[in-house]
Amino acid sequence: MKWTLLLLLASCATDPPADDPDPDPVFTDEDRAALASLRYDAAPIARDPSNAYVGIPAARTLGQQLFFDPQLSGPLLDRDNDASTGTLGAAGNTGKVSCASCHVPENGFVDTRSPHRQISLAAKWTTRRSPTLLDVAASPLFNWDGRRDALWNQALGVMESPREFNASRLYVAQQIARAYRAPYEALFGPLPPLDNAQRFPPLTAALAGCDAGPDETAPCRGKPGSSDYDAMTTADKDAVTRVAVNTAKAIAAYVTQLRCGSGRFDAWLDGDVAALSRSEQRGAALFVGRAQCATCHAGPRLTDDSFHNVGLRPSTVATAFTDTNDRGAALGLADAHGDPLGAAGIYSDGPRASIPSVTAAHEGAFKTPTLRCIANQPSFMHTAQIRTLAEVVSFFDRGGDGAGFPGTSELVPLDLSERERADLTAFLATLQGPGPSEDLLALARR
Repeated sequence: MKWTLLLLLASCATDPPADDPDPDPVFTDEDRAALASLRYDAAPIARDPSNAYVGIPAARTLGQQLFFDPQLSGPLLDRDNDASTGTLGAAGNTGKVSCASCHVPENGFVDTRSPHRQISLAAKWTTRRSPTLLDVAASPLFNWDGRRDALWNQALGVMESPREFNASRLYVAQQIARAYRAPYEALFGPLPPLDNAQRFPPLTAALAGCDAGPDETAPCRGKPGSSDYDAMTTADKDAVTRVAVNTAKAIAAYVTQLRCGSGRFDAWLDGDVAALSRSEQRGAALFVGRAQCATCHAGPRLTDDSFHNVGLRPSTVATAFTDTNDRGAALGLADAHGDPLGAAGIYSDGPRASIPSVTAAHEGAFKTPTLRCIANQPSFMHTAQIRTLAEVVSFFDRGGDGAGFPGTSELVPLDLSERERADLTAFLATLQGPGPSEDLLALARR
């Protein structure tokens, strides 16, 4: 096949002089096999058994509407919400946050909107960078720390987070009844009588989430632990939760369609000799060879979907925030076990991948991000403190930081030359795909 011939020709090149500014790319048999295993898989992502609605067109349409709709969100809390450029409004404003606020569709579903383009400013500042949603549905676990085990419970977690939507499941259910009754009931069946104030305490947007307080313990209305929610009967609490879960399942059905697509690297694997420059080809050989990137960035999405400590010392982002003791998967996976909204719970439509047991290796470890469609992102790492791919490559080349982070780093120095670092950076840009079709990038017509 064309790919085999291409690599055979490259591997026959003689070793260049050490000072050759543009040497021939050289591939071993192991390199060839490793690179072939990275080819993008354009087949539909396997359906999530915990979400029976993920493949239903009406669910995808409703989910797309909800993804762009800020009506489900409560008050903005942080004083940095001052209605200036990059913010969603002023503190106290309601109905301002949607999924698209921090996953900007036209920019690869990452946050290019918030000030400084690092961590996200929604109701409050988040503590980690918003990852891309492209191909995310293929992941077994979600969030940087693995806290969620299905797309739908991840979405519901965002709705109830005081840092993100600052809403509650009761308010979400009531807003669905007000604004989406017909499409919801066509999919999921009759809504409970959410307008019955004797059973379901009415919430305005201003009362939907947490009061403006200095920490996460401020009173939150309409969610477990709040007096109004806890005063409802068990059956009514279950009915509210099911509406919120179904809402999140519709959003997950939409997100499952978001794909990066194949890039120039994949065209080169298919035999297009001109698809990659010599530098990019040398970077490909380094990626699977001496740089050992494919150890963690493996498979068609270039992620092993696991958690690794790369020895990153957090530094200040968005001018003011540094989380020096983020324990990552050590806490995230522990929280995922026994989650009542988990894929093994009563709101799931079927079992999903099992959650790993927490080990010492998870201390300070974070999920390996996909490298697909990564070139245009404005910041990198879970902290968002690194601003260019070249700086990311330099970080891994030096073996990470020596101290200042929880746990033990897995990295060792690579000792790459300046040209090798440039080649590796150039290769990463070849993983850019076309992204989702235009009809998925905007609010669906109702």
